[in-house]
Amino acid sequence: MSGIASDGAPVPAEALDLSIVVPVYNEEENLPLLWPEIRDVLAPTKLSYEVIFVDDGSRDRSAEIVRAFHEQDPRARLVRLKANAGETAATDAGFKSVRGRWVVVMDADLQNDPHDIPGMLAHLDQWDAVTGWRVNRGTGDSWVRRASSRVANRVRNALTEETVQDSGCTFRAFRRECLRDLVLYKGFHRFVPTLLKMRGYRVLEVPVNHRPRRFGESKYGIGNRAWSAFKDLLAVRWMKDRLLRYEIAEDLGGEGPSGEGRPRE
Repeated sequence: MSGIASDGAPVPAEALDLSIVVPVYNEEENLPLLWPEIRDVLAPTKLSYEVIFVDDGSRDRSAEIVRAFHEQDPRARLVRLKANAGETAATDAGFKSVRGRWVVVMDADLQNDPHDIPGMLAHLDQWDAVTGWRVNRGTGDSWVRRASSRVANRVRNALTEETVQDSGCTFRAFRRECLRDLVLYKGFHRFVPTLLKMRGYRVLEVPVNHRPRRFGESKYGIGNRAWSAFKDLLAVRWMKDRLLRYEIAEDLGGEGPSGEGRPRE
């Protein structure tokens, strides 16, 4: 199966530069604006890419709209879940479908700015992963959401011993190899940078633009997220505390990464 370059030329799937994963839940008003914006941003880059819209059991016309995108441009892909399974599940399904050497995950609600993508990708020459830090949230979120986010960041950093500026931002870029063995559990999309750091990957936090919501309402609120996020945080803290840490001092007779010996030539 092949992809398409930014100029419309076919590209073998294994040679794709970029896969963008977009979890979608009832975003029929936002999608017709997001898709052409992504194309316009990436056109000057000459990257070959695909955009994987993962429909998480939407009850509106989101899946139908993405099918129409695909009919006009095969770079738009649809992965549709049988039922609503949550953002982590949609993100995981997208990660398992990517074919590009770089991977970006972003929201479908237009608050993440596609114009930040080229800059995030530029850091992947020296870093394994990049996560966004929404520096201008005053224009996009209420003071209640900003205040709750600050509290959540402090609690998270205290328990994980990190210095994350914006733990709630899921606008991220990765080298694909980072995701190869990544195991996510419900709610863990919030902790992908921490999970990668635990496995030795280098993660950089960079400022990104944060735009006002234009259509619909946020799927998350303080009431329906705080307790579950705190429980997830405790689980991540438990995982960090019990992470195996050791170095091999000697491996006499071992050959190769598998540890299996091989006959002498």
